[in-house]
Amino acid sequence: MAANVRPVLAEDPNLGETVVSEDEIRSRIAELGGRITADYQGRPPLLVGVLKGAFVFMADLARAIDLPVDFDFMAVSSYGSSTKTSGVVRIVKDLDVDLSGRHVIVVEDIIDSGLTLNYLRKNLHARNPTSVEVCALLVRDGKQHGDLDLKYVGFVIPPAFVVGYGLDVDERYRSLPYVCTYVGPEP
Repeated sequence: MAANVRPVLAEDPNLGETVVSEDEIRSRIAELGGRITADYQGRPPLLVGVLKGAFVFMADLARAIDLPVDFDFMAVSSYGSSTKTSGVVRIVKDLDVDLSGRHVIVVEDIIDSGLTLNYLRKNLHARNPTSVEVCALLVRDGKQHGDLDLKYVGFVIPPAFVVGYGLDVDERYRSLPYVCTYVGPEP
């Protein structure tokens, strides 16, 4: 399939305009991978992917980092199957590795209010890592409560609900190679 050609799902009336194209994602991930490579020379990071949404981004990001990296995953829920956060964060799957003395990069698909991220940071810092940074593919503009101190950000996007490139609505649309608005009904 040619770059930026939408798959058959493009006919889906629940999908709106493209917010970030496949080419833009690919280019920005290469830049982020280069920055992380430069920043972590001699101290390979542990990438902690926040499931399920960040798995596509994390796979591509890991390949763009020219260092040995380790991986682990957490599943954290504040949405359920809804398009709006419940405001309650809970760990659904915890890490398998010890963080003591590790340089940790939390890999997030999207940051809205920052509630989940703040919860994760407190939780991870309590495990005695050497450092904890965040690499987020998307930050929804104007939704954050205070400064989130994000070291690596792919794109700042409008406050619309989006799907694609790992992001979903009720487990649909994760496989889209781009990010677009979701204009369908609330699941």
